[in-house]
Amino acid sequence: MSKRCILTGKGPRSGNNVSHAKNRNKRWFKPNLQKKKVMINGKLQRVWISTRALRTLDKQQG
Repeated sequence: MSKRCILTGKGPRSGNNVSHAKNRNKRWFKPNLQKKKVMINGKLQRVWISTRALRTLDKQQG
């Protein structure tokens, strides 16, 4: 199972490192995922969640 944010669906993306000489090497862009306990349907569950989604939850819940 790949790590994905439960709210935003963010996951790893592939791309290239590009040097000054325009040489390209494959690489992965990984999102900043944290394993946190979040209240879902009245229950605390441990989920992988992106830091952006955490900030949004904090803002909405006060």
